Amino acid sequence: MDGLLGPAEIRELAASLGVAPTKRLGQNFVHDPNTVRRIVAAAGLTPDDVALEVGPGLGSLTLGLLGAARHVHAVEIDPVLAARLPRTAAERLPDRADRLTVHLLDALKVTALPEPAPTALVANLPYNVAVPVVLHLLATLPSLRTGLVMVQKEVADRLVAAPGSKIYGVPSVKLAWYGPARPAGKVPPNVFWPVPNVDSGLVAFTRRESPRDGVPREKVFAVVDAAFAQRRKTLRAALAGWAGGPDLAEKVLLAAGVDPRARGEQLDVEQFIAIAAAAGS
Repeated sequence: MDGLLGPAEIRELAASLGVAPTKRLGQNFVHDPNTVRRIVAAAGLTPDDVALEVGPGLGSLTLGLLGAARHVHAVEIDPVLAARLPRTAAERLPDRADRLTVHLLDALKVTALPEPAPTALVANLPYNVAVPVVLHLLATLPSLRTGLVMVQKEVADRLVAAPGSKIYGVPSVKLAWYGPARPAGKVPPNVFWPVPNVDSGLVAFTRRESPRDGVPREKVFAVVDAAFAQRRKTLRAALAGWAGGPDLAEKVLLAAGVDPRARGEQLDVEQFIAIAAAAGS
């Protein structure tokens, strides 16, 4: 018995709290225990891992994570849900409830978390803030080494897209800066309440060491933002504002070994790093 919540229990719990999922917070509660088990298994947690969950809602995934990780930090923006979560853990998994710390916070405003430091981000992310949340937490919490997030399938595809693809863009490159990402499966709409009108996708990623010493992330991301702000333009034109003019952009691109006639969608993260490095040299 792993204490997981089923559809009837999810609805009863929501009714007892007077809670209905809201579009404003991007809430779609997972009510299928097998999906929770699948997500936890795909996350590959070890008994030493400390999980960070964003938007735990009524606790479906939280309970699964408590069964697999040394500790779980749950970041919840809804005060009613945040207040109820420790009680749900105590009722369903009394021997593991002390492994849970609930933070009443907006995930985009997290600047640090108390010990034990989180090592794995595992979350069913609200669709409307999924990419900003992932990138913010990776930037803010250097202890995070791995992640498995459930997002809208379209967003999942963008996050793992490769150079040359039409959907390759800012999210793809910025996540690649932190480390490799891969698709980890599709999730059908019927495991959620309410049922969304889109499929969901799982994205797994692993942090690597900083790609290149001496080239700050902020500098690289500024190049990425400029390159994709006008993605149909050549890099010579798209980076003109960033570099101080098209001629200066061309000079930097040639120094980085990048064709000035190329477009942003053709470059991998290493080439963006090379451009940022050439600009600073």
